[in-house]
Formats: sequence, structure tokens, C-alpha cells
Amino acid sequence: MTGSIDRTCKLWDVASGQCIETFSGHNDEVLDATFNSTGNKLATASADGLARVYNVFTGACTALLEGHENEISKIQFNPQGNKIITASSDKSCRVWSTDTGAEVQVLEGHEDEIFSCAFNYEGDTIITGSKDNTCRIWRDEARMKKDALDSGE
Repeated sequence: MTGSIDRTCKLWDVASGQCIETFSGHNDEVLDATFNSTGNKLATASADGLARVYNVFTGACTALLEGHENEISKIQFNPQGNKIITASSDKSCRVWSTDTGAEVQVLEGHEDEIFSCAFNYEGDTIITGSKDNTCRIWRDEARMKKDALDSGE
């Protein structure tokens, strides 16, 4: 998969080198793209300040993630595939529902552009990296409490 200055994301057949699908809808270059863990969804981040979630098999945009005030440089699904995080030059990282596109949480505190973000393997911790020369670790306290209750602690 590739994101491009032509405002599209393309899915390629590795064996033949042929383009399988073109995902469009952004108004500026696509800066990052990622698959969910099962490979049936694709998410794109753009300089237009929007992120999009697509169905890989139909090419349809299933969710539009709106809320950042500037370009989005990084996007990632959590391991469970039900959330997405986006990092932006607006100094925020946002958490989104992949099904509805609703903003779930805004992570703020960096003093400059956030250029990197990632979930841990359990999906309950996020790390962000910023041009302010810091990394921040964000924990999903609600999920950790629910897990403790479910285990009888």
C-alpha cells in the first residue's frame, strides 16, 4: 500500500506489481496509511487534517475522522481493530472509534507537533513522540479498571 501526493492511497499486488484498488477522498497528500490486524480495513492520514477508514474489499470509505486542526502525520489501529490513533501537527493525538468515526479521546500535553504514535500489544497504552523532544505514555485507565473487575481483583 502506498500513500501519495496525488491525494490517493493505492493497494498493490506484490507478485504482479499491479494496482488492485485506489482509495480516494482526501483534499491533500496522504502522509500515512495502515491496515488493521485482519487486513479488511485500511486507514489513511492526510495533510488535509482528516483521516479515513476504508473497507479493503469494496473500496468504500466507512468512517471519516474529523477533529484535528492541522495535518495528520501518523495513523495506527489498536490490536483489537476497534480504535485508531492519529498524531498531528496541531500538538494532539486523538483516539477514534473505527466503526463510527467518533472521537473517543484527545491526548494533549505536547508543546510541538506530534509526529509518531503507537499502541502497545494489548491496546491499553499509547506512546507519542513530538518535535518538543519528548515522548509521552498514555494509559487507558478505564480499560485497566474493567480488566481488573473482570478478573475479580
